[in-house]
Amino acid sequence: MMLMRTYDSMWAQQNALVTQGQQPWDRVALQSACRDWNLQIKQGEDMARKFKSMDGNNAAAYVSYAFTEVAGIYPITPSSPMADYVDQWSAQGVKNIFGSTVKVVEMQSEAGAAGAVHGSLGAGALTTTYTASQGLLLMLPNMYKIAGEQLPGVFHVSARTVATHALNIFGDHSDVMACRQTGFAMLAEGNVQEVMDLAPVAHLSAIEGKVPFLNFFDGFRTSHEIQKVAVWDYDDLAEMCDMDAVQAFRDHSLNPEHPHSRGSHENGDIFFQHREACNSVYDELPAIVESYMNKINAKLGSDYGLFNYYGAPDADRVVICMGSFCDTLEEVIDYLNAHGEKVGLVKVRLYRPFSVKHFVDVLPETVKKIAVMDRTKEPGSVGEPLYEDVVSALYEAGKGNLTVVGGRYGLGSKDTPPASAFAIFEELKKDQPRHEFTVGIVDDVTNLSLPEDPDAPNTAAEGTIECKFWGIGGDGTVGANKNSIKIIGDHTDKYVQAYFQYDSKKTGGITISHLRFGDHRIRSPYYVTKADFVACHNPAYITKGLKMVRDVKPGGKFLVNCQWDAEEFSHHFPAEAKRYVVKNNISVYLINAIDLAKEIGMGKRTNTILQSAFFALAKVLPEEDALKYMKDAATHSYLKKGQNVVDMNHKAIDAGATAFKKIEIPADWADAQDAPNPISLEGRAALLKQVQEIMNPVSRMEGDSLPVSVFKDHADGQFELGAAAYEKRGIAVMVPRWDDTKCIQCNQCAYVCPHAAIRPFVLTDEEVAAAPAAAVFKDAVGPKAKGMKFEIAVSQFDCTGCSNCVYICPADALTMVAAEEEQPKQEIFDYSVAHVAEKPELIANNVKGSQFKKPLLEFSGSCAGCAETSYGRLVTQLFGDRMYISNATGCSSIWGNPASCSPFTTDAYGHGPAWNNSLFEDNAEHGMGLMLGHQAEQKHLLDVAQRLSESSEASQALKDAAQAWISSVSDAALSKQAAEALVAELGSSNTPEAAELLANKSYLTKKSFWIFGGDGWAYDIGFGGLDHVLASGEDINVFVFDTEVYSNTGGQASKASRLGQVAQFAAAGKDVKQKNLAEIAMTYGYVYVAQVSMGANLAQTLKAIAEAEAYPGPSLIIGYSPCEMHSIKGGMAHAQEEMKKAVETGYWNLYRFNPSAPVGKKFTLDSKAPAGGYQEFLMNEARYSRLTREFPENADKLFKENEAAAMARYDHLVRLKALYASETDSEEEKKN
Repeated sequence: MMLMRTYDSMWAQQNALVTQGQQPWDRVALQSACRDWNLQIKQGEDMARKFKSMDGNNAAAYVSYAFTEVAGIYPITPSSPMADYVDQWSAQGVKNIFGSTVKVVEMQSEAGAAGAVHGSLGAGALTTTYTASQGLLLMLPNMYKIAGEQLPGVFHVSARTVATHALNIFGDHSDVMACRQTGFAMLAEGNVQEVMDLAPVAHLSAIEGKVPFLNFFDGFRTSHEIQKVAVWDYDDLAEMCDMDAVQAFRDHSLNPEHPHSRGSHENGDIFFQHREACNSVYDELPAIVESYMNKINAKLGSDYGLFNYYGAPDADRVVICMGSFCDTLEEVIDYLNAHGEKVGLVKVRLYRPFSVKHFVDVLPETVKKIAVMDRTKEPGSVGEPLYEDVVSALYEAGKGNLTVVGGRYGLGSKDTPPASAFAIFEELKKDQPRHEFTVGIVDDVTNLSLPEDPDAPNTAAEGTIECKFWGIGGDGTVGANKNSIKIIGDHTDKYVQAYFQYDSKKTGGITISHLRFGDHRIRSPYYVTKADFVACHNPAYITKGLKMVRDVKPGGKFLVNCQWDAEEFSHHFPAEAKRYVVKNNISVYLINAIDLAKEIGMGKRTNTILQSAFFALAKVLPEEDALKYMKDAATHSYLKKGQNVVDMNHKAIDAGATAFKKIEIPADWADAQDAPNPISLEGRAALLKQVQEIMNPVSRMEGDSLPVSVFKDHADGQFELGAAAYEKRGIAVMVPRWDDTKCIQCNQCAYVCPHAAIRPFVLTDEEVAAAPAAAVFKDAVGPKAKGMKFEIAVSQFDCTGCSNCVYICPADALTMVAAEEEQPKQEIFDYSVAHVAEKPELIANNVKGSQFKKPLLEFSGSCAGCAETSYGRLVTQLFGDRMYISNATGCSSIWGNPASCSPFTTDAYGHGPAWNNSLFEDNAEHGMGLMLGHQAEQKHLLDVAQRLSESSEASQALKDAAQAWISSVSDAALSKQAAEALVAELGSSNTPEAAELLANKSYLTKKSFWIFGGDGWAYDIGFGGLDHVLASGEDINVFVFDTEVYSNTGGQASKASRLGQVAQFAAAGKDVKQKNLAEIAMTYGYVYVAQVSMGANLAQTLKAIAEAEAYPGPSLIIGYSPCEMHSIKGGMAHAQEEMKKAVETGYWNLYRFNPSAPVGKKFTLDSKAPAGGYQEFLMNEARYSRLTREFPENADKLFKENEAAAMARYDHLVRLKALYASETDSEEEKKN
């Protein structure tokens, strides 16, 4: 029985009051009362439903687990957590409604996962997968098959942008809209509670309706937003499941006991008729979905329908939408209706099949104008998908006279606040509203955007407390805030919401946590912009002038984590912020969590201290309770890292509760004067324009305000190289200081630096004389450097404080000191980079000499201590001026090309790496395509040059130059010289051949083709393509950054993961050995193969890279790459040391296979025999040690197997070395 009184029925009652001359209810009060009363009824009727704080992914996973027997999975952001939850619960023995645990299988790609789902369903198991974006598109072929065979699978999708001109990992509907003709039913949810409530409908309807379902919700905005929701009891879900339909599905499955065949091939005579035979299934499906919604309504007191109307029953303007924006629209509808307007919203829930009857039934009869909002873009179409469906439905229903317009919003998770909703309803007031428009952006090119009021009314529920935290990736701010919101949600009666915003960097980038809590349900899926409390967790954000204070509402609180006293803080605090503080009566607090964390032993992780300070200042909970709940949460979160980590966090909680101090606001802040900005940038005009118009605002987290026009010159996604050098993030708290008296000029510090922030320079007397006064030099050593001076320069503002240089230094010539102490020395680095010339005579293919070459990969957004960038930087020093790079999607593509801020740069001649990312799965093929394209152009030019060399119109000097270039084209150094000589001669010729060669001179020199990517790409999703490219025999180089885990998507297991390693999708420890990618490649016999580990052997790493590039055929280098995901004791400061330990213990082996080496010397084993300490090495990383706490019964067995496999692998390599050493010339000839 439905207990919930709907808004419409209550609105009808108030209309009756008006008719009788009585005072009507206030619309906002009415709707607020309805919402709260409905929730009270739900809480009262949901006697078995408990409330819990969770995000949308958690809710979907929880429901799906109940109905799932097999999960075929593959990681992709933002859907991976769903599969991870399912894997964890399965490992813990959680039972579904059928009384079994879910069988979770990670496949090599989304295409593989879809194939596994298809097969599992065919065998009679209820099967689910979780995906998004390109991953969903890879499943498309199988989706057609699954739907065509009427199999009841469910795909849960955190809807995400499909990459176009750029990759975007955030949310919109471009992926799900690509699936609308597959035959899958499509069900949409708009918030976390709806995901919990309606996800069962997808599973239940699929089972009874014989149609697979795509159940989707907005990526990040819903998938990662934490809310307090009522949770299903599995008994209630089991009660609604049609077990007869389940049995019928199993009885109809493929089985040798009752054999049938599926997947036949049909000709044109019968295919069409056969395809039409499924129509009745889709005709009947809306009724089935509605029946399950009604069952849920009966249990919950809700009113879910295929379409739901919200708003005035006599509305004249209506918006049609699906997804999270619906909640924002509801808030604005409440406000507008309370102020005498008549507006409403139709929420689309069942998008496919689209039931015209159900849609028309919910539309108010009074509606005159409709705006259909799509969260996708379909270039060249009449309108976006939902718009076209609505127009068709209205025409079919005889309502073609209504004014219907279409709008786009929220692409790539663009924030869509109430101002956007107000703008839509305002546009609908016009006699002729725009047919096509956008909201949330400023389109000053095609002028499609609607104007929005920056001072639009606050429509959040009354009494909602809003907070905002500015952190730095890796400092624990996001994790602490997740704990905070769960503490508030789980230990109070308040409703909660948390959402997390990130910049495009890895660890070390800006994070912003948006928290809300209050006594009423929170329907605010947009950023916090007027907060009661704002915290700045990194002092660099103050000095960079990030506009954090403007987000504090009048009378609010602003907490800053810094090492400054009040006077020093005032010196750094921007004048604009000072004036705002005084004008709005903001209370400012300082806390030095930086030093406190070091004292406690937590290093750079200040999160727990600052979380404690937040609870003390916000006073959401009694102090004693807050301390207890925080400690409980810390124990739960960090026990997997060891009891000592738990104890440190408890100390931090106690310390943070009293460590802050309120400062007195100086009177002169009221009229503080803005400081002059004397900084003038130097560089290429196009690059400076890009930096000033795009990169700088984006770096300040002000990208939302940029208009379309600034991107007009970059519409194809192409940006200038070298912008990262202008960013100067200044995120390091501690930086290295150089002691010239101890330095032995080995250059190892620069060799390992992940960010190229520390560099050696050799200067002439003239360069020394012009250097800043603070610069310190010593006599350069080496015969070629005689008479010159040497220095090590550090970019304080580009350093990330990882300490790798300090730990690698053999002479203790570097020490970490407070960044502020060293910042005056920044001018030394800047001068050296800009005005100290390279000394070609000092550059060599050895550790020291390689570092005198300018790195063409610098200042990336990779994590502090990142091993990947150390490798990548070194490759650019060797070949960067002639490199093509095809980069697989993953960590290396994220740090490798954030929009407008490329860390790849150019040399003094304007040459540098040509970088491109295609997809995750096709990187090798794409890299080969770059090579083939260049080769095709060069081959054509060879023909042109040959004609020129034979032309009677060409001078003899030009003919000779052309022939010389033709002869040298396969040699890098010679082709460069010959090309320069040819170009010099071409200008004096008027022949068409000369003109063509001159116009295409960039194709003349020999290029170096590189394919970069991680182990997830190389071992799994891209392995087929990689294998094909290596087998091709072409002269192409592959570098695999092997972190042994999917680092970029959250730490999932790959085929590179080892026995006993704990990762997502391997919660109980990986129980199969890793793939031996190197030896697979070696089986071809003509592929150069090397395994390297930089910190273990600097020279071997460089030698392998040089040999691979010199080899005239395919090469594969696999570099061991410690990662944040490994959780090394002491952190990534010890990354290079960890590389060394990995080799010393035998965990990782160094070797080179060079097909071009003399017979008997083709295989070189560069590792020594394992020196012991293997288990200690494993226990030094939490990715292993946590297994001893979480699944101790597995740990001992798997760790022993891990070590045994490593010892056997080394023994095998020793035998392999002997085998190759024993080869003779005759045996080599036989193989060839």
